[in-house]
Amino acid sequence: MSTVLHTPPQTPAPAEADLTALAARHGLSVSGARPSLPEYVRQLWARRHFITAFATAKLTAQYSQAKLGQVWQVMTPLLNAAVYYFIFGVLLGTKHGVPDYIPFLVTGVFIWTFTQSSIMAGTRAISGNLGLVRALHFPRAALPISFCLQQLQQLMFSMGALVVILLCFGVPVSASWLLALPALFLQFTFNAGISMVMARMGAKTPDIAQLMPFVLRTWMYVSGVMWSIDKLAQKDSLPHVVKVALATNPAAVYIDLMRFALIDSFHASQLPAHVWAIAAGWALLAGVGGFIYFWKAEETYGRG
Repeated sequence: MSTVLHTPPQTPAPAEADLTALAARHGLSVSGARPSLPEYVRQLWARRHFITAFATAKLTAQYSQAKLGQVWQVMTPLLNAAVYYFIFGVLLGTKHGVPDYIPFLVTGVFIWTFTQSSIMAGTRAISGNLGLVRALHFPRAALPISFCLQQLQQLMFSMGALVVILLCFGVPVSASWLLALPALFLQFTFNAGISMVMARMGAKTPDIAQLMPFVLRTWMYVSGVMWSIDKLAQKDSLPHVVKVALATNPAAVYIDLMRFALIDSFHASQLPAHVWAIAAGWALLAGVGGFIYFWKAEETYGRG
């Protein structure tokens, strides 16, 4: 005698489209879904107080273990400038033919350090804060922006020392110093955009953080931090395309704008043509492009 087992008919699983429609009817949405770009901007603006508080807290904690504390915010770029002066200014002779070389050099070091530190911090903004990213819901762009704001705050401390150096070397106070404000705003926008690009890349490939110091060091050497791009461009042996590339290098543009604003011996003739348009163009390209590039991967940060 045989027994026949009857298996109850299987109910087909609802299609993904049906589930999505069902969730939408009941006001449900995908967890961690990327908001629209306008909504993302609104969410980011709503967290502006968190961004500034986070930047200030990171800046305060940065040198909390050092005996000199916040003094290192000024001492670090000054010591770098002293090393560069000895190697490049004295040993390699780049100071010859450059008026007010020490103010020229210190300004370049301080402004370059702002860009360098912002990009390095941005590279680790997501990968170095996974606990925060996974624990709290907030627009992830707040992290690279806050790190750039932290570096801007640190630059403000350094600018106090820079003003003292300028005055000690006979550079007079002038109305052109006010041009430093729009120059710094454009540089901050550029730095924030590049930091967001690097934050997305660093979140996916953390090893990029190990490569960035070499990339940034090479970038520094071609940005006229320790030498005059204008003086080099006067050499006929240098191809025209190289001269244009050096002059429109965004790091060099922002450095030279600050030199033009602060040092009276640095004249407008030493700047590339349409320099403010170039500076604004780099800031717009990096700021808007970097923000959109970062936003497109918003839902992937902290996963996997």
